[in-house]
Amino acid sequence: MAFEEIIYAVEAGVATITLNRPAYRNAQGYRMLDEIDAAFDLARPDEAVKVVLVRGAGGVFSTGHDLGTPEALDYRKALGAKPGIQTYDQFKKYNLDLLLKWRNFEKPTVAMVEGYCIYAGWMLAACMDVVFAAEDAEFLGGFVEYNSIPWDIGVRRAKELCFESRFITATDAARYGFVNRVLAKPDLERETYAWARRVAENSPEALRMAKVQMNKAQDAQGFSSALEDSLGDYMAMMWMPGSAMRMEGERRLLTVDLAVRGRKGQRHGLQPTAAISGANK
Repeated sequence: MAFEEIIYAVEAGVATITLNRPAYRNAQGYRMLDEIDAAFDLARPDEAVKVVLVRGAGGVFSTGHDLGTPEALDYRKALGAKPGIQTYDQFKKYNLDLLLKWRNFEKPTVAMVEGYCIYAGWMLAACMDVVFAAEDAEFLGGFVEYNSIPWDIGVRRAKELCFESRFITATDAARYGFVNRVLAKPDLERETYAWARRVAENSPEALRMAKVQMNKAQDAQGFSSALEDSLGDYMAMMWMPGSAMRMEGERRLLTVDLAVRGRKGQRHGLQPTAAISGANK
């Protein structure tokens, strides 16, 4: 497909997928997700590609799913899914199946995170093999769709963060085990690409074997089946009549609204920090 919402480029063994909707803080609509998937499909058979790197344009990784821009609504409508099982299958495709597909992509993957990484942004970073982050990046995870957060940071820490709903710094994300390396913002691109190119020097066989074995170890603990089950619970709770988990105001879930209010110092025991905008999830 023609790329309108991502940029795809290959250089020195590394394929770069850049989320390119900076006006919407790289919010992920179905078109963007289709384009990301098409880029992975290009990278898969390309022998020149040894590593895939995912990043965001405009100094932001992604502020979550697009929950209502005109472009996203038009694209989703054009897909033509009928109410009922077709809509369910469509939702599952874009919120679980594609992410599991990218998690199991045959070559090493790395997320390079700048700025905000919120909900679906966390999901996208989480399905990559390695996460490098700028020291000023901020993360907001949640118990949504591709619910890898207990695996990403551990069950007790996941409960703590999801119960409260708050942003964490890149340093905290590294301390919790979600981020591999935290780098000064001027160094992030250079160091992330240097690592990716060092990986690209390895043999495809060694890289494939290492990744398969790591993913199988995680699956032996129930990772993929747990995510399948979690999606069903999420959908049942979200669409239950009277659910308080629905959006608050314009294109923002109540849980995200709480996190934003926390950064403004509008919650118990918290002092205001830098203002946030563009939280789409």
